Amino acid sequence: MPAQRPLLPAAALALVLALTATGCGATVETSATADGKAITLTNCGRKATYDKVPERVVTNDVGITELMFALGLEDRMAGFAMPDDKGDLSGVPWKDDYDKVPWLSKDQLTKENVLDARADLVFAGWNYGFREDGGFTPAALKKLGIPSYVLTESCRNGRAETSRGIMPPLDALYADLTNLGRLFGVEKRAATLIADFKKQVADVRAQAPAAADRPTVFLYDSGQDQPFTSGRFAAPEQIISEAGGTNVMHDLADSWTAVGWETVVERDPDVIVICDYGDVSAEQKKDFLLSYAPLRDVSAVKHRRIFVLDYVDLVESPRNPSAIARLGAYLRTVAGGA
Repeated sequence: MPAQRPLLPAAALALVLALTATGCGATVETSATADGKAITLTNCGRKATYDKVPERVVTNDVGITELMFALGLEDRMAGFAMPDDKGDLSGVPWKDDYDKVPWLSKDQLTKENVLDARADLVFAGWNYGFREDGGFTPAALKKLGIPSYVLTESCRNGRAETSRGIMPPLDALYADLTNLGRLFGVEKRAATLIADFKKQVADVRAQAPAAADRPTVFLYDSGQDQPFTSGRFAAPEQIISEAGGTNVMHDLADSWTAVGWETVVERDPDVIVICDYGDVSAEQKKDFLLSYAPLRDVSAVKHRRIFVLDYVDLVESPRNPSAIARLGAYLRTVAGGA
């Protein structure tokens, strides 16, 4: 997992922030100030204005929560919601922050626990807390007088009612860090993180196999009747590509979605990456893949090339660059014939 680095000189930070703010879709019109002036950001393609710097933020899910922690904003948080099947938190860089911030729900956020926490901002995403079912939406929160910020990876893209993703996944990560940096007045910290993450990714990219040797990769989240996987707008797309592989579901203009097993068989991935979370363990998922008859001739299954990453590695989070490095090391052994 990436460690935080010393701050860059002010001039370098200003340059990095300017590049990321214009290149990632994180347009900022006004700066948050200590005297409480409003700030307007572009979030999911829409202008969102915040009257003040939030002081009681409530987050949903592990990746979103860790974005706040990575920016050093734990003191601005009133709590988080997260199932307890998203991995061991004891060894993460933000363990003390998890211990400090109240765990409001081991399911997902509701209006009730947001109101109980006296939240002045809800940071969540579509299918990461926000949902039409149950009426937990930014519009519903606005009626309660509670502003929201939507995780950019989860932005609805208009191609279908539930399709998500409006930009490449790492750009989504950088856009959110830039926006949050401006909203909370920690622009330098955000710029430093972005610069550090870009360097980590560039170092892996420099070692990637030649285009002709790039292994093809299928991301397996869950499901036996139908596999749940990643299209080109979820984080695994760029985690795979920057690591030196090719996502076999790149043509899907969506983030997380279901496909048919026949599509997996037809595309014959060289490697399968398992997303480790939930009641079904990574080992159980691996056993299923290796024993599922329709997959027996798929290259990844025949050669038992199955790699495991944690859930938080594979959703938008500050752990994405570390995941790229680990997967990149594995894909290089596959490309090298090891």
